[in-house]
Order: sequence, then structure tokens, then C-alpha cells
Amino acid sequence: MSGQSRSTGRIRGTGSRRRKPSTGRRMKTAALWTAAAVVVAGGSGLGYAYVTLNGNLKAVDINAALGTERPDDVDNGSQDVLVLGSDSRSGANSAYGVDEGAARSDTAMIVHVDKGHTSASVVSVPRDTLVDRPACTSDTTGEQVGAERRAMFNTAYEVGGPACAVKTVEAMSGIRMDHYVEVDFTGFTKVVDELGGVEITTAQAIDDPKSHLHLKPGTHTLGGEQSLGLVRTRKSVGDGSDLGRIQLQQAFVKALMDQAKSVGVFSNPKTLFGLADTATKSVTTDSELASVKKLTAFANGLKGLGSSGVDMVTLPVEYDPADPNRVLPQEEAGREVWAALKQDKPIPASATAKSAGDKGEAGEVVR
Repeated sequence: MSGQSRSTGRIRGTGSRRRKPSTGRRMKTAALWTAAAVVVAGGSGLGYAYVTLNGNLKAVDINAALGTERPDDVDNGSQDVLVLGSDSRSGANSAYGVDEGAARSDTAMIVHVDKGHTSASVVSVPRDTLVDRPACTSDTTGEQVGAERRAMFNTAYEVGGPACAVKTVEAMSGIRMDHYVEVDFTGFTKVVDELGGVEITTAQAIDDPKSHLHLKPGTHTLGGEQSLGLVRTRKSVGDGSDLGRIQLQQAFVKALMDQAKSVGVFSNPKTLFGLADTATKSVTTDSELASVKKLTAFANGLKGLGSSGVDMVTLPVEYDPADPNRVLPQEEAGREVWAALKQDKPIPASATAKSAGDKGEAGEVVR
């Protein structure tokens, strides 16, 4: 990805896995935008289905688990949201691999929406980034989880659930997360299908037996299963690392946003309900968002946000000299990224100029 010779092979996680939380199945991050778009587009038309949709939502009480030792809550109109997807294979997700009864945060994006809600910066955190994970309290078990140096980022969710993931991000960035969102794995495919698919253009062929995705160069309308294959693809794109896969995921999120805003089916109550029902079943949020009313208010703030106003980057990292399957944050560059979000400014190009992320062939494959 970075052109460095150390980036060889597939990055794999190690260590024991956290028991699967009782809130059920999880998924990749892209459906956050779909859920928001569905709720916004529905507006008052969702009233007749309010009770059903409200009952679909699942929540975790992040604030109770984290207490008061958090970054300041800056009330300037901007929003900072941690979006996670996991690698759970439980229930219907068993079609994508063996259920090991545990889950890690396989995908992580920190979404900063500016105070005018007309632009956003998204920072993807590679799952294999080595970080100093703070001590935390698990929101699912109430158990205390000790701090650990040089821990893989995705183990924060594994050992302590959403609260520990949020605390780790806040410790890294110094930014308080206003909200937390997870989305269901299999629900993702259903939402994409109900939207009529998502159009992407590939600059080269993708032939990945691991993700079961086979595409010729050109423009394609991907259904749910193919879309899932795209965001899981890495072995056949770029250098095969997770950094390359992040670029594919970012390209797909933008395409999904465009599709969710452009479809003309929201005036059809039956179709609208199907989309909203699937989307709300896909979402697990912090308790402050866990109602259709609150989610609608949040989503209404994103109505003016299109993919052209979203800048997506990968947290500045470099390969770990001691282990080419891990990456280390570039501290000075990272401070530039976090300072830009705190100041509600665009992330400067200088922050990612020397990063191993956002480089290589993978970023040119999908548009």
C-alpha cells in the first residue's frame, strides 16, 4: 500500500476473542449513512410505522460506562461519531464464516460533521494499529478491563465492548464522541438490495475468491452480496493489506451515500417502510440516539451532506519494524488530524503525506 517492502501478506489479528454481546449481529459501517438517509427521506411518512421502527433499534449506554473522565463536550453544533462494524459470524452471518462466539471491531471510522452540517471528515482507523489501550469498564458485563500498551486497536471492542472502543478513540484523539453507531452485517445486504443496488466503476478487474467477488473493468450496479464482497475484498487488490481494503470501503460508502440520496422510491409507503425497517434493524446506537425521534433529528442534520462534501482519510500510520502485519500511529501527523477535527477545519494534506495509508493501487481501483 505504501510502497514499503515490509508490507507483505495478510494482516491477521491474534489473541482471544471477546464473547459476543447480547445485542445481536453487527456489520460493516456503510449502512450508517443508509439508515440516516432512509429516516430523513421518510420524514413524517414514518409516523404510521413509528412503534415498529422504534422497537427495532438497539442501544448501549456509553455515558454510564464511561462516567465523567472524558474529553470536554464541545457544544458548537459539530458532531463526532464513532462508527464500528465487527467480524461477528453469529446467526445469519454464519454464511460468511465460522461463528467463534466472539467479535472484534473489524472496521472503524471516526466521522466529524462540521458545525454547518454541510461537510464531514472521516478518519478510518486500521484495525491492526498498535495503541495504548486505556483501562475501561465493559458496558456489556460491567467488568473492569486493564490498560495495555501496544494493543491492537480492534481488541478494545473485543475485551470491553463499545464503551472500551469509545474510550480508546477518545484517548487517542482527545475528542469526545457525541454518538456511537454499529450496523448489522446481513442487514447491509438487504438495504443495498432494497435501494436497487449501488453503482461503482472499477478501473481494473477484481477477482477475489476469499470475498467471492468477480468483476470486470467497467461500471457495475452491485447488489447486496456483491457490495458485501467489495468491502471485504483485499487479497486481490493492491498489496493485499487492510490499508488497501479501507480505501475500497471508503469508495463504497460514498457511492452508497449517493444512491441513498438519489433513489426516487421514498414516496412509496410500502417501499419506504421496507427500507426503514431493514435500516433500523441494522443499527445499534448509544442510548441518546436509540429512538426513531432522536435518530430522525440526528439524520435531519445530515440532509445537506453529500458525498462530495465528505473527505475520507486513513489515520496516519507506518508499518511496525518489529512486525510487518501491524501498523503504528504517526504521532505528529496524528496530532494534525485531531487538531483539524477539534477546530472544525478540513484535514490538511500534510497530515497524511508520509502515511502508509491512502496510497497504492487500491485507491485507484474503485470510483
